Amino acid sequence: MTRPISPEISRMGVRRFGRVNWLGLWTLTRREVMRFMAVWQQTLFAPLMTAALFVLVFALALGQGRGEVMGLPYLQFLGPGILMMTVIQNAFANTSSSITSAKVQGNIVDTLMPPLSAAELLTGYLAGSVVRAGLVAVVIGSGMVLVTGAGIAHPAWAVTFVLLAALLLGGLGILAGILAQKFDQMAAISNFIITPLSFLSGTFYSVQALPAPFDTLSHWNPIFYLIDGARYGVTGVSDAPPLRGLVICTGVVLLVLYVAWRWLKSGYRMKP
Repeated sequence: MTRPISPEISRMGVRRFGRVNWLGLWTLTRREVMRFMAVWQQTLFAPLMTAALFVLVFALALGQGRGEVMGLPYLQFLGPGILMMTVIQNAFANTSSSITSAKVQGNIVDTLMPPLSAAELLTGYLAGSVVRAGLVAVVIGSGMVLVTGAGIAHPAWAVTFVLLAALLLGGLGILAGILAQKFDQMAAISNFIITPLSFLSGTFYSVQALPAPFDTLSHWNPIFYLIDGARYGVTGVSDAPPLRGLVICTGVVLLVLYVAWRWLKSGYRMKP
C-alpha cells in the first residue's frame, strides 16, 4: 500500500517567493556589479585610457589636416563612435566573462541552484552589463564634452541608444558565455565577431563615404545603428534616420534576449 505524501513534502520545489524573487534578483545583480567594481581600475579607468589613445591617434595624428565629416569637426564626429565602441565592448565582456569564468571554475552551480527563474537570471546578468556600460558612458562622455567643448544635442536619444547597446551586447555576451566552454573560445568570439562588427560600423568614418556594396552591407550591421543613433543623440547628425535605427535595434534586442531566455530556461550547455 502506497503511503500518502505529507503536505511538507508535497510543497518541496514549489516556488514560495511570489511572482518575482526580488531578494535573489537583487543578490545576483549586486554580485554582477561588485564583480567589475572590485577591479574598477580595469573596468572603468582602462576604457577611458583606451578611448584617449584612440582620440590621440585618429584625431591628432590623422585628423589635423582632415576636413569636416558630415558637417562636423572630425574630433566631434569621432567622439560618439569611440564612446559607443567602448560601451559595446564592456557590456559584452561583463556577461560573457561572468558566465564563462563560472563554467571554467566549476561554480556555475552556485548560480543555477538558487530559486531563480530564467527571466530573473537574464535580468540579473543584464543589470550588471547596463550598470557597467552606463558608468563607462558617463566617464567617457564627460571627457568627450570637456575635450570637444560641445554639449549633448539630444540627451534622451543618446541615453536610449546607450541602453539598447548595453542590452544587446549584454544579451550577446550571455549567448557567447553559454556557448563557450573555455576562455580560448570566448576570445575567438570576441576577436572575430564582436570587434570586427564594432570597428566596421561607422565608428571612425561615415558609411556614406564607402563604395558599393560596402555602404549597403553596413546597414545590415545592427551595431551601425547603435553608433549612428548615439552620434545623432550627441551631435544631432546621423547617416540613417534615428527612428529607423531605434526600431531595428529594439527588434534585434528582443530577438537576442528571447534566445538567451530560452537557453537559460533549458539549461543549454550550462547544466552538466
